[in-house]
This record gives sequence, C-alpha cells and structure tokens, in this order.
Amino acid sequence: MSVAQARLLLKPPRVEGSPSLSASRLSSTLTVKGDLDCEGAIHIYGTVSGMVTADRLVVEAGGSLDGDVVARDVHIEGRMTGRIFALNVTLESAAEVSGRIFHNTISVAKGARIDARMPWRPPSYFETLEQLPEVRQ
Repeated sequence: MSVAQARLLLKPPRVEGSPSLSASRLSSTLTVKGDLDCEGAIHIYGTVSGMVTADRLVVEAGGSLDGDVVARDVHIEGRMTGRIFALNVTLESAAEVSGRIFHNTISVAKGARIDARMPWRPPSYFETLEQLPEVRQ
C-alpha cells in the first residue's frame, strides 16, 4: 500500500452538497478472487478473496471476505477473515470475524462472533502506514 492510499484513510469525508461517488455493490451471486481498489464505498454481498482498499467497506449479511482491508470505515454484518486497518470499525450482531482489527474506534454489537485481536491505534498510525505489515506464521 502506498502513502497516498494510507492517507486516503484520513482525508475528510465528503460533505453534503459536494459531488459524491456512488457505492459499488458486489452481488450475492458473484465470487471475486483478487484485490479490489475503490475510491468510494463498496458493499460485498457475495464472496471476495483478496485485499480490499476503499473509503468505506460493508460486508453485508451473507457476504464473505477472506483477505486484508484498508479503509476509513469498515462495517461487518457477514463473515470476514483477515486483517482490518481502519479508523472506524462496526461489527454487527451477525458478524463473524477472525483475524486482527487495527482501529481507532470500534463498536461491537451483542451477538457478534469474534476470534481476533483488536489493537487500538491513534489516527497518526494510519497516516504513516506506508505498507501493510507482513503476516506472521
């Protein structure tokens, strides 16, 4: 991940009245194997295996993601295995998460199933993140 991508996390959110990007949606009938890079929001209803970089990521109920995520906001209602690097993370009651969640703020709903470490990080961590740390075996 480049410095520009990491700073995407900290750029101010779009304000009402300014041009906005529409959300990308991956259907429940779609399976993607590979990395996804989206400037706006992406909603995953299907299955993704690979790294996702976006301003906002939503793994919808029934959706599945196996890979790392770099985003400003992450909202999980489905299943996710991998690492999350995000300022704000929300785990809904139907969420099933396994991995690591590097966050500044996190909200976990009652009933969410989590098998993960959740280390807190200050906003400056994401600002200086030049590349993702290597996965330890």
